[in-house]
Amino acid sequence: MNFRTLGMLGLAAGITLSSVSAFAQDPTASPPAATEATPAPAAPLKLSNKWRIEVHEGANNTGTLLFRVTPDKGTATDIVVNIEKGRSENGVAIDIKDTLKKALDPKVYHVERDDGEDVLVKKRKGPNFEVKFVESTLKGTRIDVEKE
Repeated sequence: MNFRTLGMLGLAAGITLSSVSAFAQDPTASPPAATEATPAPAAPLKLSNKWRIEVHEGANNTGTLLFRVTPDKGTATDIVVNIEKGRSENGVAIDIKDTLKKALDPKVYHVERDDGEDVLVKKRKGPNFEVKFVESTLKGTRIDVEKE
């Protein structure tokens, strides 16, 4: 062990002993409270008035896609899309479009397909919003969500 390491160990021990002795001298002092883990602040929403959901490749298994739609200063809506094995790229896009249309208020959102394999979610009225792809149990199918 070199002298630098010994010096650092001595300094650490001295600091520890001084804080313990200060606690021991004050009988009314209470030990430091355990700090509770504070949850990490939520990431700020990426807001837009129009979103594009791009579907790449068909489904190699039966599974689900989970999307989250969150209006600015509003409550998030989780939407689960069920996909059957063997659905083509365009078929997966149709399933996403149909499910989003059923789940979202048609007075606030417009949902349509574009280029066959893409789904557009547009604001009709109300605040801008975020569309987030949360998770998938599908193999082979890739999903990209982008602001328009």
